[in-house]
Amino acid sequence: MKYKLSMFNFNLPKTRIAKKPAENREDSRLMVIDRKSGEIEHKHIYDLGDYFEEEDVMVLNNTKVFRARLYANKEKTGAKIEVFLLRELNKKNRLWDVLVDPARKIRIGNKLFFGDNDELIAEVIDNTTSRGRTLRFLFDGTHEEFKSTLEDLGETPLPKHIERKPNQEDTERFQTIFAKHEGAVSAPTAGMHFSKILMKQMEIKGIQFAETTLHIGLGTFSEILVEDLSKHKMESEEIHIPQDAAQIINNSQGKGKKICAVGTTVMRTLESSVSTKMEVIPFKGWTNLFIFPPYNFQIANCMLTNFHLPKSSLMMQVAAFSGLDLLKKAYKVALKEKYNFHTYGDAMLIL
Repeated sequence: MKYKLSMFNFNLPKTRIAKKPAENREDSRLMVIDRKSGEIEHKHIYDLGDYFEEEDVMVLNNTKVFRARLYANKEKTGAKIEVFLLRELNKKNRLWDVLVDPARKIRIGNKLFFGDNDELIAEVIDNTTSRGRTLRFLFDGTHEEFKSTLEDLGETPLPKHIERKPNQEDTERFQTIFAKHEGAVSAPTAGMHFSKILMKQMEIKGIQFAETTLHIGLGTFSEILVEDLSKHKMESEEIHIPQDAAQIINNSQGKGKKICAVGTTVMRTLESSVSTKMEVIPFKGWTNLFIFPPYNFQIANCMLTNFHLPKSSLMMQVAAFSGLDLLKKAYKVALKEKYNFHTYGDAMLIL
């Protein structure tokens, strides 16, 4: 069967897209789906540990979100320009790949001024895509001072679907509690459900945690514009699977234990570095893996994920793991039962 873009469409009311996080991380609702029986249960995140035993492994993404959204004024005209930082290209020359909006107003050679007192100035030196640009930031100071200035001027990059400006709560909650390595422009949302209390309870039970890294870029959320999914190209994202994480996963996998990918980013990371023995290989590099049905998963045998937007690459990956028919059934139930979707939404555990 050939899967097409239109097969992943459904009606998602705006009221079901969560605008703010649950009061406590572990209070989010949890739908539990059994792939073999098709059974659906309704739980909460604080029940998650009930489905795992000693030596089962929860694989996490420890990327850290930085304040990627800034606002500048264009030289001469003073036009307000949104600048979304994507990737640092060169520390010495302070070169960054960015998105600008509105793009039509920005050309090579333009200067942009950031902050009320022009604390930062940038010059456009390249047009990389229809919306993208490469900026050279002009700044006298150390790299640490430069990054600190970006942090002060930037804001938490909430997805546009949330339809509000970020507040102080978002600074903490649009981040996992195990975030360590800065480089993401969006949070690994499934991981945001974990609290210190929940993780301690799971550790006491003997459940293991293995940390990997995938620095989430906007490519994960790019609109898919082709009906034939095989023609969609994912933008590359940086990943890292440390030796200790690979060892934990491979040891438990060899014992027939549960290996749970906490989020679509973890699943992509694991599937990007697999040996012929179906074991995880330590790796540091880039992946542009696009997972859609049909797909034969090699490592994880269960998955924790949020409820995703229609026709998104995230929904497609989940459908590849659960089966599209079962996922559509689950989403239909989720809408009826008023589960929340997207970044600050509820979660599903697929067994």
